[in-house]
Amino acid sequence: MIRHSAVKKSGRRAARWGGVALATGIAVALAGCAGGGGGSASSDPSKPLQILIGSSGDAETQAVQAAADTWASQNNASVEVIAASDLTQQLSQGFAGDDAPDLFYMSWDQFQTYAGNGYLQPYAADLANKDAFYPNLVDTFTYDGTFTCAPKDFSTLGLIINSDKWSAAGLTDADIPKDWASLQSVAQKLTTGDTVGLSFGLEYARAGAFMNQAGGELVSADGKTATADSAQNVAGLEYIQQLHDSGVLRFPTELDSGWSGEALGKGKAAMVIEGPWIKGIAGDYPDVKYQVAELPAGSGGQSTFSFTNCWGVPANSATADQAASLVEFLTSDDQQLAFSKAFGVIPSTESAAATYATTYPENKAFVDSAQFAVSPVNFAGSATVITDFNAQLEGLIGGDPKSILSTLQTNLQAALDEANG
Repeated sequence: MIRHSAVKKSGRRAARWGGVALATGIAVALAGCAGGGGGSASSDPSKPLQILIGSSGDAETQAVQAAADTWASQNNASVEVIAASDLTQQLSQGFAGDDAPDLFYMSWDQFQTYAGNGYLQPYAADLANKDAFYPNLVDTFTYDGTFTCAPKDFSTLGLIINSDKWSAAGLTDADIPKDWASLQSVAQKLTTGDTVGLSFGLEYARAGAFMNQAGGELVSADGKTATADSAQNVAGLEYIQQLHDSGVLRFPTELDSGWSGEALGKGKAAMVIEGPWIKGIAGDYPDVKYQVAELPAGSGGQSTFSFTNCWGVPANSATADQAASLVEFLTSDDQQLAFSKAFGVIPSTESAAATYATTYPENKAFVDSAQFAVSPVNFAGSATVITDFNAQLEGLIGGDPKSILSTLQTNLQAALDEANG
Protein backbone atom coordinates (compact mmCIF):
# COMPACT_ATOMS: atom_id res chain seq x y z
CA MET A 1 0.00 0.00 0.00
CA ILE A 2 1.45 3.33 -0.98
CA ARG A 3 1.07 6.05 1.57
CA HIS A 4 1.04 9.53 0.10
CA SER A 5 0.91 12.91 1.75
CA ALA A 6 -2.03 13.89 3.89
CA VAL A 7 -5.27 14.78 2.16
CA LYS A 8 -8.70 15.50 3.59
CA LYS A 9 -9.62 12.25 5.30
CA SER A 10 -12.87 11.69 3.44
CA GLY A 11 -11.06 11.68 0.10
CA ARG A 12 -7.62 10.42 1.03
CA ARG A 13 -7.87 6.87 -0.27
CA ALA A 14 -9.73 7.90 -3.37
CA ALA A 15 -7.03 10.43 -4.11
CA ARG A 16 -4.34 7.85 -3.51
CA TRP A 17 -5.54 5.36 -6.05
CA GLY A 18 -8.00 7.31 -8.11
CA GLY A 19 -7.19 7.67 -11.76
CA VAL A 20 -3.54 6.56 -11.75
CA ALA A 21 -2.58 9.77 -10.02
CA LEU A 22 0.79 10.56 -11.58
CA ALA A 23 1.28 14.29 -11.88
CA THR A 24 2.05 15.06 -15.50
CA GLY A 25 4.56 17.67 -14.36
CA ILE A 26 7.01 14.91 -13.40
CA ALA A 27 8.05 14.29 -16.98
CA VAL A 28 8.54 18.01 -17.55
CA ALA A 29 10.60 18.40 -14.38
CA LEU A 30 12.75 15.39 -15.11
CA ALA A 31 13.30 16.43 -18.70
CA GLY A 32 15.10 19.48 -17.37
CA CYS A 33 17.57 17.42 -15.37
CA ALA A 34 20.98 16.42 -16.56
CA GLY A 35 21.02 12.84 -17.80
CA GLY A 36 22.00 9.99 -15.55
CA GLY A 37 20.14 10.80 -12.38
CA GLY A 38 22.15 12.48 -9.68
CA GLY A 39 21.51 11.41 -6.11
CA SER A 40 23.21 12.67 -2.99
CA ALA A 41 26.82 13.39 -3.75
CA SER A 42 28.10 12.94 -0.22
CA SER A 43 29.24 9.68 1.33
CA ASP A 44 30.33 11.42 4.54
CA PRO A 45 29.45 8.94 7.35
CA SER A 46 28.67 11.87 9.65
CA LYS A 47 25.91 13.02 7.29
CA PRO A 48 22.67 11.07 7.71
CA LEU A 49 21.12 9.20 4.84
CA GLN A 50 17.89 10.90 3.86
CA ILE A 51 14.72 8.88 3.25
CA LEU A 52 11.79 10.70 1.64
CA ILE A 53 8.44 9.02 2.27
CA GLY A 54 4.79 9.81 1.64
CA SER A 55 3.42 9.02 5.07
CA SER A 56 -0.12 8.21 6.13
CA GLY A 57 0.59 9.71 9.54
CA ASP A 58 2.72 9.60 12.65
CA ALA A 59 2.48 5.83 13.02
CA GLU A 60 4.09 5.22 9.64
CA THR A 61 6.71 7.95 9.99
CA GLN A 62 7.76 6.73 13.42
CA ALA A 63 7.85 3.08 12.33
CA VAL A 64 10.09 3.83 9.34
CA GLN A 65 12.38 6.00 11.47
CA ALA A 66 12.63 3.30 14.16
CA ALA A 67 13.49 0.65 11.58
CA ALA A 68 16.05 2.92 9.95
CA ASP A 69 17.61 3.68 13.34
CA THR A 70 17.96 -0.03 14.05
CA TRP A 71 19.78 -0.56 10.76
CA ALA A 72 21.92 2.54 11.38
CA SER A 73 23.02 1.31 14.81
CA GLN A 74 24.26 -1.89 13.18
CA ASN A 75 26.06 -0.11 10.35
CA ASN A 76 27.76 2.90 11.94
CA ALA A 77 25.43 5.26 10.16
CA SER A 78 22.57 7.65 10.78
CA VAL A 79 19.31 8.07 8.89
CA GLU A 80 16.85 10.93 8.67
CA VAL A 81 13.27 10.13 7.60
CA ILE A 82 11.44 13.01 5.95
CA ALA A 83 7.65 12.80 5.62
CA ALA A 84 6.83 14.68 2.42
CA SER A 85 3.96 17.13 2.30
CA ASP A 86 3.71 16.33 -1.44
CA LEU A 87 5.85 13.32 -2.34
CA THR A 88 5.44 13.61 -6.11
CA GLN A 89 6.38 17.28 -6.19
CA GLN A 90 9.25 17.09 -3.70
CA LEU A 91 10.79 14.08 -5.39
CA SER A 92 10.70 15.64 -8.85
CA GLN A 93 12.12 18.88 -7.47
CA GLY A 94 14.92 16.96 -5.76
CA PHE A 95 15.95 15.32 -9.02
CA ALA A 96 15.57 18.55 -10.99
CA GLY A 97 17.86 20.29 -8.49
CA ASP A 98 20.39 17.44 -8.41
CA ASP A 99 19.54 16.96 -4.74
CA ALA A 100 17.56 13.74 -4.65
CA PRO A 101 17.18 11.88 -1.33
CA ASP A 102 19.31 8.80 -0.75
CA LEU A 103 16.22 6.57 -0.59
CA PHE A 104 12.58 7.25 -1.35
CA TYR A 105 9.14 5.83 -1.95
CA MET A 106 8.66 5.31 -5.70
CA SER A 107 5.13 4.39 -6.77
CA TRP A 108 4.23 2.01 -9.59
CA ASP A 109 2.76 4.83 -11.67
CA GLN A 110 5.96 6.89 -11.57
CA PHE A 111 8.46 4.08 -11.93
CA GLN A 112 8.62 3.83 -15.73
CA THR A 113 9.09 7.59 -16.10
CA TYR A 114 11.98 7.71 -13.65
CA ALA A 115 13.58 4.49 -14.86
CA GLY A 116 13.21 5.51 -18.49
CA ASN A 117 15.04 8.74 -17.82
CA GLY A 118 17.91 6.91 -16.12
CA TYR A 119 17.28 8.28 -12.63
CA LEU A 120 17.06 4.99 -10.72
CA GLN A 121 19.89 2.77 -9.56
CA PRO A 122 19.10 -0.86 -10.61
CA TYR A 123 20.13 -2.41 -7.33
CA ALA A 124 17.28 -4.83 -6.66
CA ALA A 125 18.61 -7.75 -8.70
CA ASP A 126 21.61 -7.90 -6.35
CA LEU A 127 19.64 -8.12 -3.10
CA ALA A 128 19.97 -11.32 -1.08
CA ASN A 129 16.16 -11.55 -0.86
CA LYS A 130 15.49 -10.75 -4.53
CA ASP A 131 13.66 -14.04 -5.05
CA ALA A 132 11.36 -13.59 -2.05
CA PHE A 133 9.07 -10.97 -3.60
CA TYR A 134 5.80 -11.68 -5.41
CA PRO A 135 6.67 -12.18 -9.11
CA ASN A 136 4.04 -9.68 -10.29
CA LEU A 137 5.55 -7.02 -8.02
CA VAL A 138 8.98 -7.77 -9.44
CA ASP A 139 7.52 -7.36 -12.93
CA THR A 140 6.08 -3.98 -11.96
CA PHE A 141 9.51 -2.70 -10.97
CA THR A 142 11.47 -4.25 -13.82
CA TYR A 143 12.73 -1.91 -16.51
CA ASP A 144 14.32 -3.05 -19.75
CA GLY A 145 14.62 -6.57 -18.35
CA THR A 146 16.29 -5.53 -15.08
CA PHE A 147 14.70 -5.79 -11.65
CA THR A 148 15.39 -2.24 -10.57
CA CYS A 149 13.94 -1.42 -7.15
CA ALA A 150 12.52 -3.58 -4.38
CA PRO A 151 8.76 -3.48 -3.73
CA LYS A 152 8.11 -2.29 -0.19
CA ASP A 153 4.53 -3.55 0.18
CA PHE A 154 1.36 -3.86 -1.87
CA SER A 155 -2.41 -3.75 -1.87
CA THR A 156 -5.17 -5.24 -3.99
CA LEU A 157 -8.79 -4.32 -4.55
CA GLY A 158 -11.45 -6.40 -2.84
CA LEU A 159 -15.20 -6.40 -2.31
CA ILE A 160 -15.94 -4.75 1.04
CA ILE A 161 -19.29 -5.82 2.51
CA ASN A 162 -21.20 -4.07 5.31
CA SER A 163 -21.83 -7.03 7.64
CA ASP A 164 -24.98 -5.68 9.27
CA LYS A 165 -26.67 -4.81 5.99
CA TRP A 166 -25.67 -8.19 4.58
CA SER A 167 -27.32 -10.01 7.49
CA ALA A 168 -30.37 -7.77 7.39
CA ALA A 169 -30.90 -8.77 3.75
CA GLY A 170 -30.93 -12.43 4.80
CA LEU A 171 -27.60 -13.15 3.11
CA THR A 172 -24.95 -15.57 4.38
CA ASP A 173 -21.38 -16.49 3.49
CA ALA A 174 -22.81 -18.85 0.89
CA ASP A 175 -24.14 -15.81 -0.97
CA ILE A 176 -20.79 -14.03 -1.35
CA PRO A 177 -20.67 -13.35 -5.11
CA LYS A 178 -18.30 -15.41 -7.19
CA ASP A 179 -19.25 -14.05 -10.62
CA TRP A 180 -20.88 -11.05 -12.23
CA ALA A 181 -24.38 -12.54 -12.19
CA SER A 182 -24.29 -13.18 -8.44
CA LEU A 183 -22.74 -9.76 -7.80
CA GLN A 184 -25.70 -8.10 -9.49
CA SER A 185 -28.12 -10.39 -7.68
CA VAL A 186 -26.86 -9.65 -4.16
CA ALA A 187 -26.47 -5.95 -5.00
CA GLN A 188 -30.14 -5.95 -5.90
CA LYS A 189 -31.07 -7.54 -2.56
CA LEU A 190 -28.95 -4.99 -0.72
CA THR A 191 -30.48 -2.00 -2.49
CA THR A 192 -33.18 -0.72 -0.15
CA GLY A 193 -34.36 2.72 0.87
CA ASP A 194 -31.39 5.06 1.11
CA THR A 195 -28.83 2.29 0.60
CA VAL A 196 -27.49 1.18 -2.77
CA GLY A 197 -26.05 -2.30 -3.20
CA LEU A 198 -22.66 -1.33 -4.68
CA SER A 199 -20.44 1.72 -5.08
CA PHE A 200 -16.97 2.44 -6.46
CA GLY A 201 -15.25 5.34 -8.15
CA LEU A 202 -15.86 5.69 -11.88
CA GLU A 203 -12.22 5.71 -12.93
CA TYR A 204 -9.71 3.41 -14.58
CA ALA A 205 -8.32 2.30 -11.22
CA ARG A 206 -11.69 0.64 -10.52
CA ALA A 207 -13.47 0.23 -13.86
CA GLY A 208 -10.31 -1.26 -15.36
CA ALA A 209 -10.68 -4.27 -13.07
CA PHE A 210 -14.02 -5.10 -14.75
CA MET A 211 -12.38 -4.77 -18.16
CA ASN A 212 -9.71 -7.24 -17.04
CA GLN A 213 -12.33 -9.60 -15.61
CA ALA A 214 -13.96 -9.69 -19.03
CA GLY A 215 -10.62 -10.86 -20.44
CA GLY A 216 -9.45 -7.48 -21.68
CA GLU A 217 -6.18 -5.62 -21.38
CA LEU A 218 -4.98 -2.24 -22.56
CA VAL A 219 -1.61 -3.22 -23.99
CA SER A 220 -0.34 -6.37 -25.70
CA ALA A 221 2.07 -8.66 -23.88
CA ASP A 222 5.05 -7.32 -25.83
CA GLY A 223 4.19 -3.77 -24.79
CA LYS A 224 3.97 -2.44 -28.34
CA THR A 225 0.31 -2.54 -29.31
CA ALA A 226 -2.69 -0.90 -27.68
CA THR A 227 -5.66 -3.26 -27.27
CA ALA A 228 -8.01 -0.84 -25.53
CA ASP A 229 -10.90 -1.09 -27.98
CA SER A 230 -11.28 -4.87 -27.71
CA ALA A 231 -14.69 -6.53 -27.38
CA GLN A 232 -13.67 -7.69 -23.91
CA ASN A 233 -13.00 -4.17 -22.67
CA VAL A 234 -16.29 -3.03 -24.15
CA ALA A 235 -18.03 -5.83 -22.24
CA GLY A 236 -16.45 -4.69 -18.98
CA LEU A 237 -17.73 -1.15 -19.38
CA GLU A 238 -21.14 -2.36 -20.55
CA TYR A 239 -21.47 -4.42 -17.37
CA ILE A 240 -20.85 -1.30 -15.31
CA GLN A 241 -23.56 0.46 -17.32
CA GLN A 242 -25.89 -2.46 -16.68
CA LEU A 243 -25.33 -2.32 -12.93
CA HIS A 244 -25.97 1.41 -12.89
CA ASP A 245 -29.02 1.25 -15.16
CA SER A 246 -30.58 -1.41 -12.93
CA GLY A 247 -30.20 0.88 -9.92
CA VAL A 248 -27.85 -1.33 -7.88
CA LEU A 249 -24.71 0.74 -8.51
CA ARG A 250 -24.12 4.37 -7.66
CA PHE A 251 -20.86 6.25 -7.71
CA PRO A 252 -19.60 8.13 -4.62
CA THR A 253 -20.44 11.52 -6.12
CA GLU A 254 -24.04 10.34 -6.40
CA LEU A 255 -24.03 9.42 -2.71
CA ASP A 256 -22.68 12.71 -1.38
CA SER A 257 -19.37 11.01 -0.62
CA GLY A 258 -15.76 11.78 -1.46
CA TRP A 259 -14.93 8.10 -2.00
CA SER A 260 -16.76 4.81 -1.72
CA GLY A 261 -15.32 4.10 1.75
CA GLU A 262 -17.16 7.15 2.99
CA ALA A 263 -20.35 5.88 1.33
CA LEU A 264 -19.88 2.57 3.16
CA GLY A 265 -19.32 4.36 6.44
CA LYS A 266 -22.41 6.51 6.01
CA GLY A 267 -24.51 3.46 5.24
CA LYS A 268 -25.29 4.73 1.75
CA ALA A 269 -23.59 1.74 0.09
CA ALA A 270 -23.76 -1.86 1.29
CA MET A 271 -20.76 -3.01 -0.76
CA VAL A 272 -17.79 -1.09 -2.15
CA ILE A 273 -14.64 -1.92 -4.11
CA GLU A 274 -11.55 -0.69 -2.27
CA GLY A 275 -8.27 -1.92 -0.80
CA PRO A 276 -6.82 -2.50 2.68
CA TRP A 277 -6.89 1.24 3.32
CA ILE A 278 -10.62 0.74 4.00
CA LYS A 279 -9.59 0.34 7.65
CA GLY A 280 -9.19 4.11 7.68
CA ILE A 281 -12.95 4.58 7.99
CA ALA A 282 -12.76 3.35 11.59
CA GLY A 283 -11.82 6.85 12.71
CA ASP A 284 -15.02 8.43 11.40
CA TYR A 285 -17.30 5.38 11.45
CA PRO A 286 -16.13 3.18 14.35
CA ASP A 287 -19.38 1.23 14.54
CA VAL A 288 -19.36 0.01 10.93
CA LYS A 289 -18.56 -3.69 10.67
CA TYR A 290 -17.44 -5.17 7.38
CA GLN A 291 -15.88 -8.22 5.78
CA VAL A 292 -13.64 -8.51 2.73
CA ALA A 293 -14.15 -10.87 -0.20
CA GLU A 294 -12.26 -11.39 -3.45
CA LEU A 295 -13.63 -9.57 -6.48
CA PRO A 296 -16.03 -11.79 -8.46
CA ALA A 297 -14.97 -13.28 -11.77
CA GLY A 298 -16.16 -12.07 -15.13
CA SER A 299 -16.31 -14.01 -18.38
CA GLY A 300 -12.51 -13.86 -18.55
CA GLY A 301 -11.95 -15.07 -15.00
CA GLN A 302 -10.86 -13.37 -11.79
CA SER A 303 -8.79 -10.22 -11.84
CA THR A 304 -8.02 -7.34 -9.57
CA PHE A 305 -5.54 -4.49 -9.56
CA SER A 306 -2.46 -4.45 -7.38
CA PHE A 307 -0.92 -1.18 -6.27
CA THR A 308 2.58 -1.05 -4.95
CA ASN A 309 5.56 1.05 -4.06
CA CYS A 310 9.27 0.39 -4.31
CA TRP A 311 12.27 1.71 -2.48
CA GLY A 312 13.95 3.98 -5.02
CA VAL A 313 17.66 4.77 -5.03
CA PRO A 314 19.07 7.54 -7.27
CA ALA A 315 21.38 6.43 -10.08
CA ASN A 316 25.06 7.12 -9.51
CA SER A 317 24.52 8.07 -5.90
CA ALA A 318 27.59 7.94 -3.66
CA THR A 319 25.40 6.33 -0.99
CA ALA A 320 23.80 3.69 -3.26
CA ASP A 321 25.47 0.74 -1.51
CA GLN A 322 24.38 1.94 1.92
CA ALA A 323 20.86 2.55 0.64
CA ALA A 324 20.66 -0.94 -0.86
CA SER A 325 21.79 -2.44 2.45
CA LEU A 326 19.10 -0.46 4.23
CA VAL A 327 16.46 -1.67 1.73
CA GLU A 328 17.49 -5.27 2.33
CA PHE A 329 16.83 -4.71 6.02
CA LEU A 330 13.55 -2.85 5.49
CA THR A 331 12.19 -5.57 3.17
CA SER A 332 13.10 -8.48 5.44
CA ASP A 333 10.11 -10.52 6.57
CA ASP A 334 10.45 -9.51 10.21
CA GLN A 335 10.64 -5.82 9.43
CA GLN A 336 7.77 -5.88 6.93
CA LEU A 337 5.58 -7.63 9.51
CA ALA A 338 6.55 -4.95 12.03
CA PHE A 339 5.37 -2.34 9.53
CA SER A 340 2.15 -4.30 9.10
CA LYS A 341 1.53 -4.15 12.82
CA ALA A 342 2.38 -0.45 12.99
CA PHE A 343 0.40 0.89 10.05
CA GLY A 344 -1.37 -1.93 8.26
CA VAL A 345 0.54 -2.56 5.04
CA ILE A 346 0.68 -5.98 3.31
CA PRO A 347 4.25 -7.33 2.96
CA SER A 348 5.73 -7.64 -0.51
CA THR A 349 7.40 -11.01 0.13
CA GLU A 350 5.28 -14.12 -0.27
CA SER A 351 6.37 -15.66 3.02
CA ALA A 352 5.69 -12.55 5.09
CA ALA A 353 2.36 -12.00 3.34
CA ALA A 354 1.31 -15.52 4.28
CA THR A 355 2.07 -14.76 7.91
CA TYR A 356 0.19 -11.47 7.58
CA ALA A 357 -2.91 -13.28 6.26
CA THR A 358 -2.86 -15.57 9.29
CA THR A 359 -2.30 -12.74 11.73
CA TYR A 360 -4.97 -10.51 10.18
CA PRO A 361 -7.60 -12.93 8.84
CA GLU A 362 -9.97 -10.06 8.09
CA ASN A 363 -7.57 -9.05 5.31
CA LYS A 364 -6.87 -12.54 3.99
CA ALA A 365 -8.90 -11.92 0.81
CA PHE A 366 -6.60 -9.04 -0.13
CA VAL A 367 -3.57 -11.33 0.17
CA ASP A 368 -5.22 -14.24 -1.63
CA SER A 369 -6.10 -11.89 -4.50
CA ALA A 370 -2.41 -11.38 -5.23
CA GLN A 371 -2.39 -14.59 -7.26
CA PHE A 372 -4.63 -13.05 -9.93
CA ALA A 373 -3.73 -9.37 -9.48
CA VAL A 374 -2.23 -7.25 -12.24
CA SER A 375 -0.74 -3.79 -12.19
CA PRO A 376 -2.62 -1.04 -14.01
CA VAL A 377 -1.10 -0.01 -17.33
CA ASN A 378 2.23 1.61 -16.65
CA PHE A 379 4.74 2.97 -19.13
CA ALA A 380 6.33 6.34 -19.72
CA GLY A 381 3.62 8.59 -21.12
CA SER A 382 0.66 6.44 -20.05
CA ALA A 383 -0.35 8.69 -17.15
CA THR A 384 -1.53 11.52 -19.39
CA VAL A 385 -3.56 9.09 -21.50
CA ILE A 386 -5.21 7.54 -18.44
CA THR A 387 -6.04 10.98 -17.08
CA ASP A 388 -7.91 11.67 -20.32
CA PHE A 389 -9.57 8.24 -20.14
CA ASN A 390 -10.85 9.06 -16.66
CA ALA A 391 -12.39 12.24 -18.02
CA GLN A 392 -14.02 10.23 -20.80
CA LEU A 393 -15.41 7.74 -18.28
CA GLU A 394 -17.46 10.52 -16.73
CA GLY A 395 -19.69 10.15 -19.77
CA LEU A 396 -20.03 6.36 -19.54
CA ILE A 397 -23.52 6.36 -18.07
CA GLY A 398 -25.77 7.08 -21.01
CA GLY A 399 -22.74 7.09 -23.30
CA ASP A 400 -21.06 4.75 -25.77
CA PRO A 401 -18.32 2.49 -24.37
CA LYS A 402 -17.04 1.73 -27.87
CA SER A 403 -16.50 5.42 -28.58
CA ILE A 404 -14.78 5.98 -25.24
CA LEU A 405 -12.45 3.04 -25.81
CA SER A 406 -11.79 4.09 -29.41
CA THR A 407 -10.44 7.40 -28.15
CA LEU A 408 -8.37 5.56 -25.55
CA GLN A 409 -7.05 3.23 -28.25
CA THR A 410 -5.83 6.12 -30.40
CA ASN A 411 -4.22 7.99 -27.53
CA LEU A 412 -2.67 4.92 -25.97
CA GLN A 413 -1.14 3.72 -29.25
CA ALA A 414 0.37 7.14 -29.87
CA ALA A 415 1.90 7.10 -26.38
CA LEU A 416 3.22 3.58 -26.91
CA ASP A 417 4.78 4.52 -30.24
CA GLU A 418 6.52 7.45 -28.62
CA ALA A 419 7.69 5.37 -25.64
CA ASN A 420 9.01 2.60 -27.89
CA GLY A 421 10.40 4.91 -30.51
